[in-house]
Amino acid sequence: MYRPVALIAFAASTVLALALVGGFFGQVHPALDSLAHFRIHLAAALIVTAVPLVAARGFRWNGVLSAALGAWAIVNVTGLPFSVQASHGPKDETSPVYRLMHLNLRYDNPEPGQVLSLIGRTRPDVLTLNEVSPMWAKKLDLLAGSYPYRVICRIDNHAGGVAILSLRPFADGVEGTCLEGGTFATATIDLGGRFVEIAALHLHWPWPSDQADQIGDLTPLLGRLADTSILAGDLNATPWSAASARVAAAAAMVPVGPDGPTWLYRKLPAFLRFAGLPIDRIFAKGDVIVHSVETRDAVGSDHLPVLVEFSLKPAEPEDDDAPRTATASLAQAPLY
Repeated sequence: MYRPVALIAFAASTVLALALVGGFFGQVHPALDSLAHFRIHLAAALIVTAVPLVAARGFRWNGVLSAALGAWAIVNVTGLPFSVQASHGPKDETSPVYRLMHLNLRYDNPEPGQVLSLIGRTRPDVLTLNEVSPMWAKKLDLLAGSYPYRVICRIDNHAGGVAILSLRPFADGVEGTCLEGGTFATATIDLGGRFVEIAALHLHWPWPSDQADQIGDLTPLLGRLADTSILAGDLNATPWSAASARVAAAAAMVPVGPDGPTWLYRKLPAFLRFAGLPIDRIFAKGDVIVHSVETRDAVGSDHLPVLVEFSLKPAEPEDDDAPRTATASLAQAPLY
C-alpha cells in the first residue's frame, strides 16, 4: 500500500472517528446530536477507511480499531444486542384492534392521488399528518365524509402544519387542539367508550436549526398528555438521538417503531432507501398495546407512511360503572 494513500485514509478515519464518538454526547450540545443522526453512515464510512489501513504497514492497528469502532456503532443502533424499540404485545381475540397511519405528506407532493388512494384502501381509524400545506388542506376536504372528526393546524408558510383525522368520534366536550404554532396537535378519540389521546408532532430540523429549543417549549405540553396516549410524528431525529430521548422522556412514553428508514432525500433513487433515516416515530403509553408498526410503499412523499395496529388493555372490572366522559388534558387552543 502506498504511504500517501495510507496517510489520507488515516486522516479520514480520524475525522470520522471523532464525529462518530461525538454523536454519543448529543445531550451535551445539539451540534453533537446532529452528528448522532448519521451514526450508521459515519460508521460505515469509518469501516471503509479501515480497509487500506489494515493493509498498510505501520497503520494496521489503526485500521483494526477503526473497523471495530464502526462495527460497534452499527450494532449499537441496530439493536444487537441493544434495543431502541419497545416490545410489542400479542393480539387478544376478545379486544378490538385499531389502526393509526402516520405520514409526512410533503407539502408539494406531486402525487396526492396516491396518498388518498392508500388511505381509501387501508381505512385506518386515525390519521396523523405532517406538512399539511394549503394544497393538502383542500385535498383532505375530499375525505370529510369518511373522516368527519378532524383537527387541521394551519401555518403561514409553505410547509404547512400537522393534522389529526379520525373515523371515530372525538370524546364528548373535548375538541382537538393546535399548539406550538401548529406543529403539535392533540385529539382525544372515543374508541367504544375507551379514550385515547392522539398527538401529532412535527419537529424542526436539528442544529443549526432550532429543534432543541422547540423540544424545550414542547416539554410541558408533552408532559400533560393523557395517561393513555399515542404520539406520532416526523421528529427529524433518529431513535438513538438525544432529541428523540428528550421527547420520549417529556411525554413519559416508550418508542414502538418503526424499525427501518422512513425518509430518503427525494432526489436519490428509491433503491437507496436502506440508506435513509428512521425519523418518523411512534410512541405510546398507558393502556395502549401495540401489535405492529410497519412502513408502507412510497406515495409521492420523501417520507414513507407508517401503519400502527394497536388495541387497549381490558378495562378493570371496577371501572365498568364509571361515567363515560373525558376531560381535556391540554388547554383548548384556537385552530391555526
